[in-house]
Amino acid sequence: MVTKEKWAQAIKDFHEKWIPRFIERGLDVPVEMPIRRATTIIGPRRAGKTYLMYQIISRLAQKIRRQQILYVNLEKADLGEMTLSDMVKMAEAFHELYPDIRNEDTFIFLDEIQNVPGWERFVRTILDEGAKVFLSGSSSKLLSSEIATSMRGRSITYRLFTFSFSEYMRSKGMQVQKYFSTQEKAKMLSLLANYMEYGGYPEAALYEQERERILTEILETTIYKDVIERAKIRNTKALKILVSALANSLEFSAHKFHKYLKSNGMKISKTAIYSYIQHLNDAFIIFPLKKFSRTYKESEQSIPKIYFSDNGLLRIHGITDKGRLMENLVFTELLRRNKKCAYYRSASGEVDFVLLNGNVPEQLIQVSYSTQGFGTHERETKALIKASRELKTKKMSIITWEEEKEEQTEAGTIKYIPLWKWLLGEGKK
Repeated sequence: MVTKEKWAQAIKDFHEKWIPRFIERGLDVPVEMPIRRATTIIGPRRAGKTYLMYQIISRLAQKIRRQQILYVNLEKADLGEMTLSDMVKMAEAFHELYPDIRNEDTFIFLDEIQNVPGWERFVRTILDEGAKVFLSGSSSKLLSSEIATSMRGRSITYRLFTFSFSEYMRSKGMQVQKYFSTQEKAKMLSLLANYMEYGGYPEAALYEQERERILTEILETTIYKDVIERAKIRNTKALKILVSALANSLEFSAHKFHKYLKSNGMKISKTAIYSYIQHLNDAFIIFPLKKFSRTYKESEQSIPKIYFSDNGLLRIHGITDKGRLMENLVFTELLRRNKKCAYYRSASGEVDFVLLNGNVPEQLIQVSYSTQGFGTHERETKALIKASRELKTKKMSIITWEEEKEEQTEAGTIKYIPLWKWLLGEGKK
């Protein structure tokens, strides 16, 4: 139970201390909605949702008084466990502290809202009263599907992932620019190599000496709180073996994994394995990618390729292969750009990513650290050309570490794009 006096103290503390410094994030979240809907920010644990809230607050503070803004972290230990009545007292304390803002716009930021049972009733009430509401929460209890149900369509959800490469560069004191000097380019490529190997979790990026410990702790906490606790999983050993298996194999067959566990004396059903994968996906740890097909059934029955939400989660499983890390990095950037995609396989080989508009293929992307190796160029281009004909799309790209050129083929032009250029903007075109 939180007293009104305790709330008033927390509110005044926030306005006195204000917000800490933050790295500017690229996710564009409108500060005002034209309709009465809450803005909800979800994403992986420790991806920076709280600091994105600070960023929005900083923008607001340029236009309005601080007293019109209320930010509360509902996971703070000194507030203890909260109830719906505690939230009502919070609103009362806010209006008693600043009675003159009742006729002005108020912006209420509720961080880790899932800690309050029945929070949706409170949020719907303050929306009806005209407040602008921003929510963030752990993926363990605030999935986008659950928000839609709880808020009855009165919320717009934004997904925040770990640092993009441009954000990572800013965290290291380097600005993105159109042209780089020789020295600047060398520094940028060094940062890219680090980013590709260790990922973009903000804390790991800022504290490099501790990054492996930080990444391990993030994964273990996410698995425990957002998967084991949430889904009440008892066979934790099988779950941890599954995560390791997913990290060590780009393609995943539940049938083969089931046989492997069985041969090692572990009893678990295929249904349980599929549910574990879904829980890992819900927790923003992994993302299964289906094969593209004109028929829904074939696509759903295909063996998925498994990507992790951040390269750091692969690193702590000992993954150092540059091709694998680069492909995972491209996938996570496609997620940030909200691109719908699939992979494609034909008799001539595999295309890593088919970008879709609805269910219509628009672009084909191959990812290859280098195409200079024996047989690599022929393998990558042959698969693209075949897919281009079968899927009737002429837009073809190969993302490499440093190759940049255009190659004319019988199916159209293949554009070779260096990874850094694609990450910093060329891939958005």
